[in-house]
Amino acid sequence: MPDINAGIIALLNTSDELIEELSRCNLGNTKLIQFSNVIEMCKDFEKLKLNIVAIFTESEVMGTLGVSMLDTLKQKGMGHIPYCIFCDKLNDNLIMICLQAGVADVFLKPIDREFVEKRINFLMKHWDALQKKVDNHGNISYKTPFIKRAFDIVFSSMAIICLSPILLIVILIMKLESKGPIFYYSLRVGTGYRVFKFYKFRSMYVNADQRVKELKHLNQYNTADKAVVDTNNSNTLCEECTKAGEKRCRSPLYADNTSWCEKQYLDTKKIQSGSAFFKLKNDPRITRVGNFLRNTSIDELPQLYNVLKGDMSIVGNRPLPLYEAEKLTTDKYALRFLAPAGLTGLWQVEKRGKGKMSEEERLMLDNTYAENHSFWYDIKLILKTVPALFQKENV
Repeated sequence: MPDINAGIIALLNTSDELIEELSRCNLGNTKLIQFSNVIEMCKDFEKLKLNIVAIFTESEVMGTLGVSMLDTLKQKGMGHIPYCIFCDKLNDNLIMICLQAGVADVFLKPIDREFVEKRINFLMKHWDALQKKVDNHGNISYKTPFIKRAFDIVFSSMAIICLSPILLIVILIMKLESKGPIFYYSLRVGTGYRVFKFYKFRSMYVNADQRVKELKHLNQYNTADKAVVDTNNSNTLCEECTKAGEKRCRSPLYADNTSWCEKQYLDTKKIQSGSAFFKLKNDPRITRVGNFLRNTSIDELPQLYNVLKGDMSIVGNRPLPLYEAEKLTTDKYALRFLAPAGLTGLWQVEKRGKGKMSEEERLMLDNTYAENHSFWYDIKLILKTVPALFQKENV
């Protein structure tokens, strides 16, 4: 006999296959109950006082039982219950629609059981607390305190003015050394999952992939040619984009008229990192100026413009690429998005130069900052950032 205290996960329009997969998931002290339609569910919820802790539907996001179902649930007094969609197709636009509508989470089928378990269990445990941070449009709400925003404007303005001679010299040297754009940008996700353009100085040759091909004969192990990113081909898609049926990359890098897949680029770097070729002292993809800019973190200075615009703060959690932030509010690391995005933060100061840091450690430090940040705490981190810059480890 089921535990009478167990919470109910209401299922709408779910197939036998999905029910079978969900039944294998460890979703705590809950039981799955299938309802024939939303009217029946709402009637039983009100009449029987059911303890419904989550509602799952199997539908496309824009289908009749997808995101539009939230309006019905709100009208029936069930809008406070976390609502999840299991669908066949998903992309950034659909994710943003879900976020704005107030969908708790959305999963691509076939489901990853471990992934679903982690996110659903977090959702059921923290949903009430997270909702206190969500505005009327379903977006995670964070309002930058006046003193912090004023400090950001003053600090970034003064920094840009004081550093302008250095910035002009860097631009001049970059132009003299190699052709191509001075800046490039990628899309990043900051506070409340807001997407913005994240700027940096270009540190690589525009034809970086061609230089790799030209010098690949220097690799005695011949591993570099296993995966080479064509940064001049804007049609190249990573495996995730291909599986999602995308025609264009969901996480591109941009420089002038050139764009390429950021995730594929980073994945390729990981694949190539162990090869003899990429252990060469001078990576042929990186300009001499670019190498200096990276080692001194000067390539990050254009982000002062992001701070001035209000995209970021001086201190906060580093904004994430789209493919790393493809979660709504139900992962245990979602708390990091309740704090401002920033140039520097807790994990950069605490871990830089102290050896390798796992993704788990980094994200937990992001959560710690989100829970404890204040203006004076920010000042403390700024003072610690200066000596951290002289550590060897790049962040």
